[in-house]
Amino acid sequence: MVVPSQPMNLLLLAGILLVAVNLRPALASVGPLVEEIRQSTGLSSSQLGLLTTLPLIAFGVISTLTPLFTRRLGIGGTLLGALALLAFGIAIRYVAWLPALYFGTLCLGIAIAFGNVLLPSITKRNFAANSGFVTSLYSSGMALGASMAAGLSIPLANGLGLGWRGALGIWAIPAAIAFVAWLPQVRRLTRSEPNRSFAKAMKDLGGSRLAWQVAFFMGLQSLTYYAVLAWLPAILISRGYDASFSGWMLSLSQGMGIVGSLIIPTLAGRKPDQRGIIWLLASVEAVGLVGLLANPAGWIALWVSLIGLVLGGSFGLALLFIVLRTRHPETATELSGMAQSIGYLIAGTGPLLFGSLFDLTGAWTCSILYLMAVAVLKLAMGLGAAAARTVD
Repeated sequence: MVVPSQPMNLLLLAGILLVAVNLRPALASVGPLVEEIRQSTGLSSSQLGLLTTLPLIAFGVISTLTPLFTRRLGIGGTLLGALALLAFGIAIRYVAWLPALYFGTLCLGIAIAFGNVLLPSITKRNFAANSGFVTSLYSSGMALGASMAAGLSIPLANGLGLGWRGALGIWAIPAAIAFVAWLPQVRRLTRSEPNRSFAKAMKDLGGSRLAWQVAFFMGLQSLTYYAVLAWLPAILISRGYDASFSGWMLSLSQGMGIVGSLIIPTLAGRKPDQRGIIWLLASVEAVGLVGLLANPAGWIALWVSLIGLVLGGSFGLALLFIVLRTRHPETATELSGMAQSIGYLIAGTGPLLFGSLFDLTGAWTCSILYLMAVAVLKLAMGLGAAAARTVD
């Protein structure tokens, strides 16, 4: 591994990390506040699940269209506009009007979709020789943002008296800071002329089995991540833990995700074939989910940590697949758009179905068994995506 040393590359890397940290707080801040939002608004579990599902739907719709924006505005300009929309979407959720909560959630989902797609593309274009290392850095930055938001939501809402709306809206401030910090990169990341039409690119990728395997792995790992993000605190509260402890357990899960995001892509980037890593992640996830289901007293922190470690590592690995399975930066942008579009449409079913299963059964058993079934499918797709080949 060679750490980028050119001053401009270091400035770009710092900008990437600042963007990455802002891509998850708007989502992770919701889970610990679910019960307060429910009591304040009277929303059902399914309607609350929509607060996590709406961004995923936006991810699915917008991701595949991202190359159209980058061809006109460039990567830098597209990402700058996304940061402005992110700050707006977060801020409007502070308004005491229920439609504003959902409209702001949709806006921030659209903004995050652009960021999700473009960070692997920038990595391929500017840091190809260090793709595993850079992917580890920004994926762990995303996990760090999620961890901070999950842990601070209850203290912000109750300790500082901001209420749940203030605890959601305050994350517009770091998003606005990221917007200002990204301004110098707009001129640096200029537009490049595509070597094929958007329609041709999507047709070519649609005929690639490997591209579909990358997309399904992305979707299945994201499904589990967002289901846990949305409902882990509610699971723990239903088992007798208080809201503050439950929020910190979600923060612990996200914190262990940082560890997974740092380690797994770095290791995977050194290997042409990542199937052994897929098997390792699947084994650890199985232990964590079984432990969460069995619920032995005093062990909850261990199961939450294992699940978080795997989810962070799997997410970083999914992003790295986009870089490793392509030869050209333009192809990386196209594969990133396709994988995240299809992937997040799959993931969008996660929080909604997870919460609906609880509404139907009155217990979390079926919901956790659902995640176990998803883990088996993820293993199968991951083994295909991890083989040493490219979509080009």
